[in-house]
Amino acid sequence: MSSASTSSDQFRSYQDDRATKSQDTIYTTSNGVPMPHPYETQRAGADGPLLLQDFHLIDLLSHFDRERIPERVVHAKGSGAHGVFKTTNSLSDLCLADMFQEGKECPITVRFSTVGGESGSHDCARDPRGFSVKFRTEEGNWDLVANNTPVFFLRDPAKFPHFIHTQKRDPSTHLTHADDSTAFWDYLSQNPESVHQVMILMGDRGIPDGYRFMHGYYGHTVKLVNKNGEWVYCQFHMKSQQGTKFLTQEECAEKSPDYSQKDLYNAIESGDFPKWSLVVQTMSAREAEELWEKQKINVLDLTHVWPHKQFPLRKVGELTLNENAKNYFAEIEQPSADPVLQSRLFSYPDAHRHRIGTNYQQLPVNAPRVAYRMANFQRDGSMAFLNQGSRPNYISSIEPISFRERKVNLDTVHGHFISNAVSFLSEIREEDFVAPRALWEKVFDSKAKERWIKNVSGHMENCRDKEIIKRQIAIFREVSEDLAERLEKAIGVKGYEGIRGLSFNGTHNGMRGDGKGIANGMRSGTSRCESNGAPVNGQLGGKVNGVNGYANGNGVVAH
Repeated sequence: MSSASTSSDQFRSYQDDRATKSQDTIYTTSNGVPMPHPYETQRAGADGPLLLQDFHLIDLLSHFDRERIPERVVHAKGSGAHGVFKTTNSLSDLCLADMFQEGKECPITVRFSTVGGESGSHDCARDPRGFSVKFRTEEGNWDLVANNTPVFFLRDPAKFPHFIHTQKRDPSTHLTHADDSTAFWDYLSQNPESVHQVMILMGDRGIPDGYRFMHGYYGHTVKLVNKNGEWVYCQFHMKSQQGTKFLTQEECAEKSPDYSQKDLYNAIESGDFPKWSLVVQTMSAREAEELWEKQKINVLDLTHVWPHKQFPLRKVGELTLNENAKNYFAEIEQPSADPVLQSRLFSYPDAHRHRIGTNYQQLPVNAPRVAYRMANFQRDGSMAFLNQGSRPNYISSIEPISFRERKVNLDTVHGHFISNAVSFLSEIREEDFVAPRALWEKVFDSKAKERWIKNVSGHMENCRDKEIIKRQIAIFREVSEDLAERLEKAIGVKGYEGIRGLSFNGTHNGMRGDGKGIANGMRSGTSRCESNGAPVNGQLGGKVNGVNGYANGNGVVAH
């Protein structure tokens, strides 16, 4: 008999269970009763019906019926691993978070993913990639949720569910945009601010060669606050030390559906640990105002990037993935990891509460690793593993709980707002095409341009409505006449002569001069703003008047 006969499960920890070998276990029911064989059943005679009293069989089947939690609406197909983050270059002059002191280390878990596909979809789909990191710091967990592209399809948060619906299966045909791209291009052609992300998605970076050879971008603007209460705007990037590689559309057909998962797992298993440099771009409040005044770049706009020459990258530390999951479901799949960031600060945790339960933070892989005993007044609910004993579930004078002062003065960091509520929707402007134009004219070489035209024209073949294609070509024409002409030749459809005569259902057209560019033909009800939501001269007032936000860990404040 194995050593299982002498080992005890009475006070076994999660880590102990994770490391236990099969040879050291005994087969039991879910409540610990040993069973001689997992396949046996109780029957009324050898040829008779099953007996309802067979607890083992009912226990087995009822768990089987419930062993799938709802998959994520987005980022359903993923891979992940564990590792460590080390601060190599102190950021303490800008941020008071303990984790950014030179030499500090903390364990991390990273989950990579595609975005639009289902849990069984292909790893090599043309799609953005998710890049989420859970830093288990001594001051609590910090979740950094990123993509492999520096921009996104939208900047108005209410568009997000609608956009995602157009990337999913059609309600009638039940086809994805691989076979019917009508809804995909219909949304994009009505929301031109998506053009920068579309340029990237349909280019070489649209299909990275596995997860090791891609960068990660937080995309959103946060504030770093130092010990003096001074703040700067910040963008986080994770730069692959392996470099970047891509797959062509043709190469994808030759790869396994789980190509990226296999590549990541095998690399770590063989000791080839992938690494990324955590770097930041920072900008003062005054620089943010000047960036809008002079270049029309909105520091809070998810569809724009910060120029690297003006705001150079500063290295902070390194992420190393050095351990594969022992149990993929428990450690990677079951846990769930950004104007758009604020909505994500609600949406992401709410998705976890729906999928897993109100106590999702108690999952071992999610649980904070801090030097103090945590307490709050949350009790009960699904999966209440640690329910805080008999301690009072209110602020008690008999058994008082301790409190710690906040390190960040939110009043001075975020400022004060006295204003009427407005129903705001952004508008498309000339500046929205500057970065996509630079991508086409200065970044893409001749071969990359050829591949881009081939990728887009091939995808558009499945669009059933030529009006949609004509509108999308008009958007691309604002990027480059050369691009539009090449696409027209490849598709055989003549597009409109730019967007100045068009109206969109998803955004105001600020490039129309006749006053008819209001979104969806509305006469009133949705405000337009001269700055398009950007901070303007004098609005921020140095370190005092900021943009309303939400604390996301000590020293790192999210908008």
